[in-house]
Amino acid sequence: MLGVSVLACNAAEGMIQTGGDRLQPERPKAPTTLDLWSKLRPGALFDGALSNFSGLNCVVDLEGTARDLASLVTIRAPVLICLSTRFCLSETLWFLVHGKFRKAFRRSTAIATVNVGDSLVKIQYPSLREMRKLFSPSFLLRSCMGIGVAVPPSYLEPIFCKYPRVLGFLRRIDGSIAHLPLLRTIGDHMLLYLERVEV
Repeated sequence: MLGVSVLACNAAEGMIQTGGDRLQPERPKAPTTLDLWSKLRPGALFDGALSNFSGLNCVVDLEGTARDLASLVTIRAPVLICLSTRFCLSETLWFLVHGKFRKAFRRSTAIATVNVGDSLVKIQYPSLREMRKLFSPSFLLRSCMGIGVAVPPSYLEPIFCKYPRVLGFLRRIDGSIAHLPLLRTIGDHMLLYLERVEV
């Protein structure tokens, strides 16, 4: 134990319920509480924040989100954001090979609409430059790492798991090239490391 406690948030009550159901059997080492994002109160300060699974791709007002985060984390706090990229090379090649040209370039328009259950959800694909601008001046971008640059997107995992040596080789390549400036934004996701700074 490192003396860390975790507050996990989501905008949907159903996801809070699902998270609570999974919390007990998984038994995380850090004390963990789940609550709605809307219930966070100004004045509550955290020593860091993480947004995973492309959650912020579904947010319309990212600039407002950046302002909210700035009021919730301490100076020098790390903020890690995992986003779906605007261009995923392996996804584009996969759909082109299979003749699905519309899907191959679905991210390139920066905005897409997808069906989630019975609802239509607008997905945004901000570029690295846009994210840096949206989160300044309260946050400084310290690094960006590509996720799934050589490794295919997760929805292709059942296919590639049949070839573990190939998948292992692609993962090793990912580890070598994920930080390179020209490659870090063409994977399935990018992981941004931002730091809260004084304005």
